Amino acid sequence: MKFTSLMKVAATAITFAMPSAAFAEWAPSGPITLQIGFGAGGSTDTLGRAIAAAVEDSTGWDVIVENKPGGGGVAMLSTLVNAKPDGLKIGMGVTVATIMNLAMRGDKLPFKIDSFDHLATVVLAPVSIVAPANAPYDTFAEFIAFSKEQGGSLMGFDGGPQRLIMQSINNTVGSQVELVSNQSGAEIIKGLLGGQLDAGFSAGAHIQYLESGDLKMLGVATQARHSYSPDTQTLVEQGYPFSVEPYFYLAAPAGLDAEAKTALAKAIDDAINSDALDQLIENVMQTKASNLGPEGTEAKLNNGLADAFNLIEAAK
Repeated sequence: MKFTSLMKVAATAITFAMPSAAFAEWAPSGPITLQIGFGAGGSTDTLGRAIAAAVEDSTGWDVIVENKPGGGGVAMLSTLVNAKPDGLKIGMGVTVATIMNLAMRGDKLPFKIDSFDHLATVVLAPVSIVAPANAPYDTFAEFIAFSKEQGGSLMGFDGGPQRLIMQSINNTVGSQVELVSNQSGAEIIKGLLGGQLDAGFSAGAHIQYLESGDLKMLGVATQARHSYSPDTQTLVEQGYPFSVEPYFYLAAPAGLDAEAKTALAKAIDDAINSDALDQLIENVMQTKASNLGPEGTEAKLNNGLADAFNLIEAAK
C-alpha cells in the first residue's frame, strides 16, 4: 500500500500546516508493518487492510500489511512480543481468541496481556446462533427444548469460546447438543442450508441469509442485542448466563514511547471513524465501529480473561 508521489507531497504539506496534529509530533522512522493474526480474505484481514489504507490516507505514513495466521492469533502475537517497541510493528487480532489461548495454555505462551501496548478496538463481531428458516424452533430456548425431546441435535461452531458456551449449557440443562467443529462461518452456513446442522454459531456470515429468508436468528451470543435483529433476545435474556465479546483489536509491543503510542492510537482512531470504515463495517456486519481506546482495550482483555476462566470451569 504505497502513496503516489502527489499524495505524499500533499501529506507533507498538511503535516507542516498542522503542527499540533499527533502525527506531526511523532512520525515513524520507516514503514509500519501491520501483522494480521489470521489468513487473507477473512474479516480480520479485510478490516486490517482497510485500516491500513485509511491510516496512510490521513497521515502520509507507509503501512505494509502482512498475514501471519496460526493458533487464533498466537503466531502473530508470539512474533510481535519480540519486536522493538518503536512503533514500526503493530498487530491485529480478536480479543476472544487471545483471551481463550491465554486462559487455556497461557503457561506455554511467550506473552501475557501486559506484554503489549494496546491501541484500539475496531468493532464487536455480531456473534449469533442461527438455524434454517424452516426449523421447528424460533428461539434458542426452543432449540434446547427440541434437542432434549429428540435426544440430541447438531450444532456447528468454529471457535473455542462457542464450544465452551454450548458445553456449559449442556452441563447445566442436559440438552445433549452435539458440537460439530467447522473451519469457518461460511462452512457453518453451508451445513445449515444443506440440512446437516440443526443450528450454528455465526459472526456475521449469516446476515445476508436472514435477508434472503434462508436462515433465522435463535439468539444473540454477545451481551447486547444486535441492531439488525432487535427483537432477537440474547442467551442471557433467554435464561442462559453465557456470552462472548469478540472485538477486533490492535496492539504494539509493550514499551512504546508515549508520543508514539498517542500518535498511533490517534491515527488508528481516525481510520476507524472514517467514512470508508464506517461503510465497510455497516455493509459487512450491519453494525457500527466501536473503539474503546488504549485503556478500554486493555480492560476488555483483562476482564475477558477472568470471564474465560469461569466459562472453562462451567464447561468441565
